[in-house]
Amino acid sequence: MPHIGFDKDRFEAFRADDREGPIHMINLVKLRDRAEYEDGREATGAEAYRAYGRESGPVFQRLGGKIVWRGAMELMLIGPADAEQWDLCFIAEYPSPGAFVEMIFDPDYRKAMVHRQAAVADSRLIRTRPLKVGAGFGD
Repeated sequence: MPHIGFDKDRFEAFRADDREGPIHMINLVKLRDRAEYEDGREATGAEAYRAYGRESGPVFQRLGGKIVWRGAMELMLIGPADAEQWDLCFIAEYPSPGAFVEMIFDPDYRKAMVHRQAAVADSRLIRTRPLKVGAGFGD
């Protein structure tokens, strides 16, 4: 089952945990070959996602968001080899959970979401609390 939008209960749990400090959102995105716009316009999934980035970027940046890591998936070493191949892998930082919620409800961001919904075949969005980097895996 593809995941491209918020589950109401999980989003409410996200909003309820409005702690102080930054959050990192791990984004794993699988794009459609052809975007699926409700109005029938033609684009690739990559073109539609770039449109989403162009239109949502000013809101993301105004609220203090930034991309702190980006990578290209090469190989699933542990995990399902065929089921989860991601076209885009990145971590977005927000100054607070509230900043993320504010972005989601921003009218300009909501207009840009039409491109994301058309572009994405499947995705994962994982909220994390940044920790200090240690010397080893368990630190």
